Amino acid sequence: MSSVERSGVRRVVTGHDAHGRSVIASDGPPDRIYRDLGEPGLVFFEVWNTRETPARIDRVDAEPFEERLMLAPPPNGVRIRILDIPPDSEDADFDAVFDNIDGANARVASERHRSFHRTRSIDFGIVIEGELTLLVDDGEATVGVGDVVVQRGTNHGWVNRTDRPCRIAFVLIDGIFCDGLEQAR
Repeated sequence: MSSVERSGVRRVVTGHDAHGRSVIASDGPPDRIYRDLGEPGLVFFEVWNTRETPARIDRVDAEPFEERLMLAPPPNGVRIRILDIPPDSEDADFDAVFDNIDGANARVASERHRSFHRTRSIDFGIVIEGELTLLVDDGEATVGVGDVVVQRGTNHGWVNRTDRPCRIAFVLIDGIFCDGLEQAR
C-alpha cells in the first residue's frame, strides 16, 4: 500500500464565535469520502463547496448539503476536492464511475481514453503526490508534484501511466461557455 492510500485528507474549517472572533470550527477528515466508484483505488475526498460567487461568509460553519457526489461545481459555485487516482487499469468501469459522480452527461466519446469528459467550469488541478497525464483532443501533458493544470472547459481525460496512485487537488469554478464553445464536443 502506498503512502497515498494510507494517508488521509485533513480539512480544517474556520468560523466565527458569537462575538465575531475567529475560531477553528472543525478539524478532521472531510465529511464526504467516496470509494468503490467503479475504478479500484479511485477515491474522492469532497473538501468543500459553495453555492454562489461571491461566496457567503456567515456564522454557519457547515458545508452546504449535497445529496450525492457531483462531478461539476454547483451552478455559480465552487468545489474543492482531492482525488486519489490509481494506475490505469482495464478493470476500471468508467460507465459506473461517471454514473456514481453524476457525470454521465459530461462524458465525451474519444478514442484517446475512456475517462474523457467535459464540464462547464474552470478547474485548477494541483498534483500533490505522484504523476498523471492529461489528455486533450489534440495533445497531452504529463504533470507531477507541484505542477498546476488550468483546465478551461475542454474535452479531457486523466490517465495514470505509473505503477502507483496519484493524489491531485482540484478547485472547480462554475463557468459560462462563450464564442460558440457551448456547441463544441
